[in-house]
Amino acid sequence: MIMETRYQKIEETVARELSCSAHAMEHVMRVYNLCLHLTKYELNVDLDVLKTAALLHDIARVREFNDKTGSIDHSVLGAEMADKILRTLGYSEEKIAHVKHCIAAHRFRSKVKPQTKEAKILFDADKLDVLGAIGVARSFMIAGQYGQKIYSDISIQEYLKDNVVEEKADGRVRDISKHTPNLEFEVKFKLVPERLYTQKAREIAKGRLRFMENFFEKLKREIKGEL
Repeated sequence: MIMETRYQKIEETVARELSCSAHAMEHVMRVYNLCLHLTKYELNVDLDVLKTAALLHDIARVREFNDKTGSIDHSVLGAEMADKILRTLGYSEEKIAHVKHCIAAHRFRSKVKPQTKEAKILFDADKLDVLGAIGVARSFMIAGQYGQKIYSDISIQEYLKDNVVEEKADGRVRDISKHTPNLEFEVKFKLVPERLYTQKAREIAKGRLRFMENFFEKLKREIKGEL
């Protein structure tokens, strides 16, 4: 009962912080449920740490979004915010450190790599939520938010040179308005399966990736008038 009350308080706190459409509580709860699904295929998982980290992993997303300096990394700030929240809820120092690592390591482009089983599961669950039908839907929500086109036929090499830092596929996009859902698929989503840590997540990712490949190929044909 104490743990459930803690989770409820954490969820309420996170909900107050989030307002970005693609990273609202719906995303948080999908990641939370994916984490629980992945634990069925793993041994010796600390569910308290995993559930807590899943609820808190994107708590600083909106603060990063609203930061015009580009200095805020939501995984870093999120870990700091989680520290304060968990202390008020009476979490042990060990659990706090464990949860903070999960949050700091969950980002695709983070320099911090998941070292614990719980951090690896959270990383995988968060990445699975950018793939499949959900991934397509989220991509177009973001496209609308930033005024992007629905499709760009620019070559990947040209796009990387024009709009991506260091011209790396997983580099930071300079001008988000020049980005499109199919470019995000090419420069990021295709890389997801090989970056995952758990076997079950890799299996799920491959299936979701096939769905997206078929979708964007059909979108391309329809845009070209190939009915």
